[in-house]
Amino acid sequence: MVAVATKKQKTYAVGIYNKEVRHCVKQNSSHLDFADEWADVHYQNVAARNEGEALTLITDRYPPEKGFVVASLERDTRRF
Repeated sequence: MVAVATKKQKTYAVGIYNKEVRHCVKQNSSHLDFADEWADVHYQNVAARNEGEALTLITDRYPPEKGFVVASLERDTRRF
């Protein structure tokens, strides 16, 4: 996911994985809906006004009720 922040926004790097997939992989099986790669942390960039908004945006796209876990959320201070 590519995020481009506007003047009022900042870019956040969010690390996310799926705990259900992680459990399946440890049991040497696969999840019915998500690929095994979701056992590992994936990083997504989110453009938001603050950390709370970034967390809301990422959990809307990757809902906790489907097993997704936010492992990290940090402001990305790199300039592109």
